[in-house]
Amino acid sequence: MRQTLIEHVLMRLKQLGLTEIFGVPGDFSFGITDAICHDRDLRWIGTSNELNAAYAADGYARVKGLGALCTAFGVGELSALNGIAGSYTEHVPVFHLVGMPNTTTQRERRLVHHTLGKGEFDVFLKMAQPAVCASAILTPENAVTEMERLVTAAVSHRRPVYLGIPADLASAPLPKGAAAVDPAPAPVTDHAALAEAMAAITEKLARAKTAAILAGYLIPRLGCQAEALALVEATNLPFATMCMDKTALDETHPQYIGMYDGRIMNPEIREFIEGCDCILNLGALWSDLNTGAFTANIDPSKMIAVMHHHVRVGRAIFPNIEMRDALGTLARKVRKKQVAAPKVHGLGEPQGAPGDKITPDYLYPRWEKFFRPGDVLIAETGTAVMGLAFGLMPPCSVFLSQLLWCSIGWATPAALGAALAAPARRTILITGEGAHQMTVQELGQFCRYGVKPIIFCLNNQGYLIERLLCKDPRECYNDLAPWNYQQLPEALGCSDWFTARVATNGELDAAMEQAAACGRGAFIEVMTEKMAAPPMAQRLHESIQTLYGLKRVGE
Repeated sequence: MRQTLIEHVLMRLKQLGLTEIFGVPGDFSFGITDAICHDRDLRWIGTSNELNAAYAADGYARVKGLGALCTAFGVGELSALNGIAGSYTEHVPVFHLVGMPNTTTQRERRLVHHTLGKGEFDVFLKMAQPAVCASAILTPENAVTEMERLVTAAVSHRRPVYLGIPADLASAPLPKGAAAVDPAPAPVTDHAALAEAMAAITEKLARAKTAAILAGYLIPRLGCQAEALALVEATNLPFATMCMDKTALDETHPQYIGMYDGRIMNPEIREFIEGCDCILNLGALWSDLNTGAFTANIDPSKMIAVMHHHVRVGRAIFPNIEMRDALGTLARKVRKKQVAAPKVHGLGEPQGAPGDKITPDYLYPRWEKFFRPGDVLIAETGTAVMGLAFGLMPPCSVFLSQLLWCSIGWATPAALGAALAAPARRTILITGEGAHQMTVQELGQFCRYGVKPIIFCLNNQGYLIERLLCKDPRECYNDLAPWNYQQLPEALGCSDWFTARVATNGELDAAMEQAAACGRGAFIEVMTEKMAAPPMAQRLHESIQTLYGLKRVGE
């Protein structure tokens, strides 16, 4: 029998390594979801809503390289669009399969459900355009060629793509003689530009008496860890990361010196980085939260930036150079330097007695000691990620956060996706209770699909990060409904999990030991004072207030 349209799409996704697809079913997408469920090499992962499906696919893709979700037309795809936009912003390739009304309905402009009542069927695709790097409405006639174009776009640009599939065409057979076609051309390096860039970089490095490397988030997004590490070792230069880039390279490497965050934290690292004659930026983004509210102060003329599709040396830009080619070529051309740099340090010892209430001075250093080699740690945007960013992660571990899109609630579904992408690794989710309330439904899916995370829910009676940023932290909009968080796993179907609520250091230690040893899912509610925040969050407050004009002159 001839292959159907959806069978071809799923075959290509499986060839890319996908084994799970997230989503919520709908009447226009039954042809897609039926095919997924009947494919013995794929697993349908049903989520509680489409936004959570997008978050989960994002977390999955950050670990496995690619992700996919399926939603219904209109209501489903728009619910997912916030998550897709986050994947686009942070270079996470996700395939978004959308089940559309059948072709007759569209041609005759019928007024059907899940539409705006105008007989228009391309309006939601148009809404998605800014958040994807390629899109197509698939038919049996174009499915093979368009699928190759979409695959090339997602893989080359590391961003989401949109696949619209009309309901009557999902199970339609491909035309006779339809066969695989050559992949669409991917971006290729201009070798003349590469040679010019390498000459400029090596000359700049040779003139510099002091230099350092900033290892950026694009390294793991593009799978360039081996090439970047080879360059680090070829130069012998010390390297640091910024917050969005944590674990871009192994933090136990002897050349790692820690986190650079402008004037916010680590003054000795700031002085060293900003005092170097040359900085080699390997894929780091100069965003507000990545630079300590733009307090990072590096002269652009000192910067060499190796980015996704181009290289910049000072103010000269060399286009059409792929990052992998630039890193590999540069590692073969540079010479070692001897540069004295600060020594890496973590969070130190937890401060406090067993009977004391939990404070940031105890909590974050204690978490640092809890992590193991190979862990996948997902940290929610907010004070949690700001406290953890300056800890040292063990070898082969992954630190996942969303520090550019900053969609609160992302972490819980993203942890589900990450856990399914790497079931043999230990998944740890650290979230605040405000973010947890937004997407907590996905707790039930962990148990449903047999994954056993360790979850810490930090309960500080409201949106702490917002309290730190707004004018009056007592405003009612920062308050939350007072849930009994430790009871959530059982209520959502995780009846065999270990759960605990802890308020003292001793209780925290005992719960962490039990969570690590129990062999089940674990959920620990960590109680702290309302305004108890780690140092970065406290110091960022003043910079953000000034940066965004929240603080009036003279205050």
